[in-house]
Amino acid sequence: MVRAVLSSGLVAVVLGIPLLAYDVAIARGVDLPGGDLTTLAVALYVAAVLAAGTIITYLVVPQPTGAGGRPRRSAWSGALGFFAALPIAYIGLVLVSQVLEPLILGG
Repeated sequence: MVRAVLSSGLVAVVLGIPLLAYDVAIARGVDLPGGDLTTLAVALYVAAVLAAGTIITYLVVPQPTGAGGRPRRSAWSGALGFFAALPIAYIGLVLVSQVLEPLILGG
């Protein structure tokens, strides 16, 4: 379970940096192509954290070996990663929008 949380957390941090930069640019009035696409950026962030958490956990967390001796993977490993990534994505969004962005913008 720790590996599932760490993998999702690492992806959330790495992807949170461009999301924070985008939010700060929009808040400062930078004219970006397409205008204000914050909703799309947030949706892509959440989708990427969920997908990466699912895939990385599927690859890293095998089922117990049992009698055969070789590690196996199943959809349960991916489900563990998906459900671990849900709160991680939410925490990442809260940190970006409620903590870091006000610190950077000064208010």
